[in-house]
Parts: sequence; C-alpha cells; structure tokens
Amino acid sequence: MRDAGKSVNSVKMTTRNKITTLLALSVPVAVAVSAVNPPAGNVWFIEIFWCVSYWIFLAATFRHFRFSNTAYSIAAFWCILQTVGAHYTFELVPLTQDCFGFERNHFDRIAHFAVGLNAFLISEFLFRKKIVPGLRAAAIGGFFVIVAVAGLWEIVEWLYAVYDGGEMGAAFLGSQGDIWDAQKDILCDTLGGLVAGTLFTGIFRNSKSLSNE
Repeated sequence: MRDAGKSVNSVKMTTRNKITTLLALSVPVAVAVSAVNPPAGNVWFIEIFWCVSYWIFLAATFRHFRFSNTAYSIAAFWCILQTVGAHYTFELVPLTQDCFGFERNHFDRIAHFAVGLNAFLISEFLFRKKIVPGLRAAAIGGFFVIVAVAGLWEIVEWLYAVYDGGEMGAAFLGSQGDIWDAQKDILCDTLGGLVAGTLFTGIFRNSKSLSNE
C-alpha cells in the first residue's frame, strides 16, 4: 500500500512538472509571435516589457517559492493576453469587435479582468508564507494589493500619454474616447480580484490541497 501511494504521488508530481514546463514555455512563445511586425513598435515594447518582467520574476523566484499550477496558469493567461494587446495595441485587437460587433473594442477590459485574477498569486504567497493570519486574511490581502496595483497602472498610462503627447501615447492609454475608461478598467481589475479571492478560498480551504495542486 505504501509503494502504491508513492507511485500515485510520483505520477502527480510528474504531471505537475509537465504542466509547469508547458506554462513556462507558453509565454516566451507568445512574446516571440507578438514581436512579428507589430504595427506600433513603441507601444509593443512598452506593453511587452511588463509581461516579460513579470514572467522573468516568476522564473527567478521559482526555486525559492514555487506557486501552484493554478497560479502559474493565471499568470500565463494574463501574459498571453498582454502579448496580443501589445502586438495590435489594445484598442485594435480584431477578435472582440469582429466576432461580437461591439462599437468599442473591449479587449482591454478582458485584460484588466485578467490582471485582477493575479490577486490569486498574492493571496497564495501570503497564505503559504503565513504572513497573514489565515485564509480569509490572505484573500482580502491579495484583493486589496491588486486593486492598488490597478490604480497605479492607470497613473502610469496617464503619465506616459502626457509624456508622449501623440498617437503612441493615445494608443498606450487606450481610452477610445471614453472619459470613464480608467474607472471602468479599475472596476474590471476589481471584479477579477473578487473572482481570484473566491477561487483561492475554494482551492486552499483545506491546506492539504497544496500537495495536490
């Protein structure tokens, strides 16, 4: 029975490692594809910088703190969305307008929701490192950190748009003429953070699930 248990755990670990490897490779591939003839090279560089920096950070800290595959999947999901937005610029991504006939391109809203999902990683780190007292505190902590990051990002977009003062700045800002764009973006980040907190709580309700992730 003990040998059977070891065999099952070995299979789970092998599967987990394969998934982690696939996730690790997915983002560099997406970045490489995104780099092929982007229509706005300056915007591509700025947008891709954040994605690549985030992925390098996760890779550099992998040996010291290994997140669950759920966390890495969320991070990869946002990074891939970012590479798509970087290639086309977020307001010109063809998928959302061509498929659904929207007057406004809502791809940036989807990407902001994905940003909010990254609260999962913050909550997982807080919980597993026992920085906060318990699951609920970790979920709340991750939520508030990601909302703060969302607000700071809107300031970064605004400052760059003012600095550039031209079409590239406007493309990076991506407001598409909506005076409430920043507030709506933060709302999408917030909704993503709420979903992340719910998902995190459900997965880590029993801390033993850590070994099964």
